[in-house]
Amino acid sequence: MQTDFSPGIYIVATPIGNLADVSARAAAILEAADIVAVEDSRVTAKLLRHLGLHKPMRPYHDHSGERERDDLIAAAQQGVVALVSDAGTPLISDPGYKLVRAAREAGVMVSSAPGPNAAIMALSISGLPTDRFLFAGFLPTKEKARADILTEFKPLRATLIFYESGPRLGRTLAAMAELLGGSREAAVARELTKRHEEVVTGSLGDLAAQYDAQTPKGEIVLMVGPPVEQSVEASEDDIEAALLEALERLPTSKAAGEVAQRFGLDRKELYVRATALKSRG
Repeated sequence: MQTDFSPGIYIVATPIGNLADVSARAAAILEAADIVAVEDSRVTAKLLRHLGLHKPMRPYHDHSGERERDDLIAAAQQGVVALVSDAGTPLISDPGYKLVRAAREAGVMVSSAPGPNAAIMALSISGLPTDRFLFAGFLPTKEKARADILTEFKPLRATLIFYESGPRLGRTLAAMAELLGGSREAAVARELTKRHEEVVTGSLGDLAAQYDAQTPKGEIVLMVGPPVEQSVEASEDDIEAALLEALERLPTSKAAGEVAQRFGLDRKELYVRATALKSRG
């Protein structure tokens, strides 16, 4: 394992929950580091203790400015500066890119010890399409700004990945169901790599209903599948036949959701039709 590192800035991915996920190379860089730039020293101190290390830490976070960047770049010209986030890969939904850009402009070497990332892990176990995806971080808290972004993303033929908090999850899912369509496939992943790791899948409408009065704990990755190709050739007879077939296998709600996903139709409208068909027959 490499123990001597050239002066520069090293982007070091840290565990997103389970400390056993720290890589050997990440540990070696942290051991060699002259300075560790951190979001929260209390969080990083736990990882350093796990590795048996005691290192000088400097804050670098959303409120850091040009002076903090200049200080870190000056230090990286002479020694090893490790940049870490509280969890996962730095620069993913955090301000580290400004430091990297400034370092490159100053001719400072920038390298990385890749590793854990919540968005990629969640996508890999969600069952949603992985061939094209867009990571969008946290949505705005204000309703109009959030609606504008979701409307912009609506036609994209890609899986959408967001970070979200428990208290906001229900409202966000409700907005997505309204603006993107309640039949869109989605998944909610939380507590990744931890003991209570959980991935809940379903349509946006179903998940919005499930989390309307439920506030899950932990950091959350929210994923939305791409829009379904609408079948222009689907007739009313085709839709009714699909509903009847689905009702033979599934409860009414799930049958309506399956057919809605297949034809790109509104799940609630199909639920009404499925209920009528079931009572008829």
